[in-house]
Amino acid sequence: MGGFCDDFDADALDTAVWTPHYLPHWSSRAASAAAYDVAGSELTLTIPRDQGLWCAEDHDPPLRVSGLQSGTHSGPAGGTAGPQVFRDGLVVREAQATHWGWTPHHGVVEVRARMELSPRSMASVWLAGVEDAPERSGEICVFEIFGDAVEPGRAAAVGMGIKPFRDPALRADFAAPRLALDVAEHHVYTADWRPGRVDFLVDGEHVRTVGTAPDYPVQAMVAVFDFPAHEQAAAHADHVPALAIDRIGES
Repeated sequence: MGGFCDDFDADALDTAVWTPHYLPHWSSRAASAAAYDVAGSELTLTIPRDQGLWCAEDHDPPLRVSGLQSGTHSGPAGGTAGPQVFRDGLVVREAQATHWGWTPHHGVVEVRARMELSPRSMASVWLAGVEDAPERSGEICVFEIFGDAVEPGRAAAVGMGIKPFRDPALRADFAAPRLALDVAEHHVYTADWRPGRVDFLVDGEHVRTVGTAPDYPVQAMVAVFDFPAHEQAAAHADHVPALAIDRIGES
């Protein structure tokens, strides 16, 4: 029997589950707010042309992002306690109250999604350890698709696997097999997460298995990214990347 599932049939985002910001503790609520819409039974995240950089002083390379997450917490401002540390020496800029919306621990997680990418953008859904302790930080990447690895209408390199971060019990096991699919159309990306193992599937077809897995609750992260310093950035400056989620949850 499945657990939580959000099919975005409501006319607004369920903020009891989702926080429409991307890692606001390293930035701020104002500077990390997602550009999104919920309509037609779909959540659509976009990056408008005038959207600023995220963590401009700290993140290299520069990036813009619209993302939401199903869990939020941090230590006090000026401290170092917060999830998804992306470089040494980070400090919390804006403390976040603890809020757990959806934090599964094992199960089959499915995402039905489509995306509009240029070579300078990327879309991803990942399950990140809640990091209430530094070692509970491992990640299950359900999919990670870079626009410069997409052949429009034909194929794409679909990243999937495990990223250990600060979890010494995990080993890195990540790959981006090239699959015959049009990412602009809906596809179902699945992580079947069991103790010590994750099977990854696309449209119900097994793609790969990893023999390592987090053993603690995770929060869902959903985001679309733009990389202004990409070598093809100028040629695609007017493109608005988008990630549309039709359904996400446990099956």
